[in-house]
Amino acid sequence: MRRTSKKRMAKKLKEVRRALMKARHIPVPAQGAWLCKVLQGYFGYYAVWTNLRLLRSFRTQVIRAWAHALRRRSQRHRMSWGRMGRLVTRWIPPVRALHPWPEKRFAAITRGRSPVR
Repeated sequence: MRRTSKKRMAKKLKEVRRALMKARHIPVPAQGAWLCKVLQGYFGYYAVWTNLRLLRSFRTQVIRAWAHALRRRSQRHRMSWGRMGRLVTRWIPPVRALHPWPEKRFAAITRGRSPVR
C-alpha cells in the first residue's frame, strides 16, 4: 500500500501556509487559482487508491490555512465558513484517485503472437 510520507506532507503544508501568509494582499481569485494548481499537482503525484484518506486530510488542512490567511487580511474579518465554503467549491478540486490499481495499469492483452519478444 502506497501512502504519503508524513514528513513530506507536513513539509508541503508548511510551504503552502508560508506562501499563503506572504500572498495575503493578492486578490482572492488569484489565490484560489494558485491553490488549485498546487492541489492538482499534489493530487497528480499522490492520488492512488490507498492514499485517499491522507489526501482528504491534506485538502482540509490547506482549506483551513487559506481561511486563516484570509481572516488575517484585516482587523475585522468577514470570512465566515459559509463564504469559505463557496470559495472552496469554486477553487479547490475534490479528492479522487487519478491512478488505477496496478492490476489494471499493467494488464496488457495481446492477441496471437506478441510483437515484443
